[in-house]
Amino acid sequence: MSNALAPATPQNPAPVTIVPEKFANPLRQIQGVMAQPAVRRAGPMALMVGLIGAAGLAWSALSTPPQKTLFAGLPDSDKAAVTTALSAANIPSHIDDSAGTLTVNEEDYSKARLLLAGQGLPKAAPGGYAILDELPMGVSRAVEGERLRQARETELARSIQEIDAVAEARVHLAMPETSVFVRDNASPSASVVIKLQGGRSLSEAQVRSIVNLVASSVPGLKPDAVTVVDQMGGLLTKTGDGPESANDKRIEFQRQVEDKYRQQLIQLLTPLVGAGNFSAEVQADVNLDETSATRESYDKEGRLRAETGNWTGNMASGAPPAGIPGALSNTPPPASQLSTPQPATGAPGTPNAQPTPGGPAPDAAKQSDAFQRAYDLNKEVSVTRAAPGNIKRLSVAVLLRDPDKGKRTAMEIQQINDLVKSAVGFDQARNDNVTVISRKFADSAVDPAAAPKWYDNALVPMLARNLTAVLIALLVLLLGVRPIAKALMKKREDAIAPAAALPNGATPGAASGDGSPAGDGQSVADGAEGTDQIEVAAPVSLDQIETSRSYEERIDAVRGFTRDNPARAALAVRDMIAVAPEEPKP
Repeated sequence: MSNALAPATPQNPAPVTIVPEKFANPLRQIQGVMAQPAVRRAGPMALMVGLIGAAGLAWSALSTPPQKTLFAGLPDSDKAAVTTALSAANIPSHIDDSAGTLTVNEEDYSKARLLLAGQGLPKAAPGGYAILDELPMGVSRAVEGERLRQARETELARSIQEIDAVAEARVHLAMPETSVFVRDNASPSASVVIKLQGGRSLSEAQVRSIVNLVASSVPGLKPDAVTVVDQMGGLLTKTGDGPESANDKRIEFQRQVEDKYRQQLIQLLTPLVGAGNFSAEVQADVNLDETSATRESYDKEGRLRAETGNWTGNMASGAPPAGIPGALSNTPPPASQLSTPQPATGAPGTPNAQPTPGGPAPDAAKQSDAFQRAYDLNKEVSVTRAAPGNIKRLSVAVLLRDPDKGKRTAMEIQQINDLVKSAVGFDQARNDNVTVISRKFADSAVDPAAAPKWYDNALVPMLARNLTAVLIALLVLLLGVRPIAKALMKKREDAIAPAAALPNGATPGAASGDGSPAGDGQSVADGAEGTDQIEVAAPVSLDQIETSRSYEERIDAVRGFTRDNPARAALAVRDMIAVAPEEPKP
């Protein structure tokens, strides 16, 4: 194609600008490339290969099960050990180099975890007191203290993990620096985060055990300064002071009493009516008030409590004491002398009054006395303290399931009622109430809402993924590969049909026995009757050559016309040669 402008002539009044090939329409260029015979012949095969490749990619993308992260951030040694163990167990694994994670198929996740846990993989990083073995020479005292605290935390966490209900545990110790000033010293504290096993919980006794374990392992740490939290953020430790703690204890005690009676009813009714054929509920009104009383009682007869005073005696006729102190004298006592007693006037120094008849004899040496006596009645102090836990009122409700056929009789229900009263310790004085009735139970087994859905099964996602991949592959084969293959086969048959349809020794375009030219679209017999017939392609006419749109289509039409009518093509060539102008001789 020339880039110059065509000169102006009478036939071309104005010059026409010819666009260079490189600036032509890209879409038209693509159409021209696709219209080439070689490209058109190779196009179906390339499309078929592309469809097969797309089907393979879709299959690989959809047939691969979803991955789940098994471990993240493992060192290279642990990655090698884990992948070796998984390969030995025929569990496929994948290592993501960008994220540094080790993934396995979702359905193989639990199996892989159990396998690696049994083999002790991955190897745990050094913890506990083993951290102290890695201390380099010349570390500061602060670093040494932090390492020691970290070792204690790790060892305490391992000890807590030995409890069956605890899956993982972390311990944080807050140990302030020791000060020389007493008022500046702060007590240490600790926090424990616990991850429980699925469906498990810790009792109050277990929580107290963890608190005491941590408090006993750290010097100066008190149990009140230890906080235990579960993985849901629930506070497991409760302080012993305050109204909330007292109310919790009351509610817990009442729940324990109700559970005790409920267990008694279950053990009683299960052999009688069968498990699942009854429902029992107990409501206990427990007296949780603590009372104390003090009582004082006195006796009617008094008792001498205190006595103070003195008395004087007549020592004139008495001999002065003599002898060795502390030993009896060998001399006999002096002879006694009788004296007439003087009546007592009440004045100091006068003798006492006459003794009463029948009373004790007065002391002869006693002249006067002065005493102050205090009498007290008998006193009895009684302290009564009633411990909480007495049941004020008990209410029991029992619901029985009616048999499949018939109903329970009133006598049977009354007998069960008496058994329940005996089991719970029925007391009419407390206004206890026991109710037993028999009704039909709602069958929860036939409830469609309670039954698990079919799509909740773990196999459904895997089956859906595989079936989708198979369906896409079939659609590609049926809608893409199969039509292309049929088109290629049809073109091959069309190419060999004219030669195979002619009898032996005949030439294309020769007349048949009935005068009609061969290849006119009729079916020609190749042998005897009953043999297969081959369809011959329709002949190419001159009108088809003239109506061809592109140069390639006209060339194909001329080739087909020449193949079908060689005689007419030879005549046409002869006429073209005859009418061609002769070249001037030099």
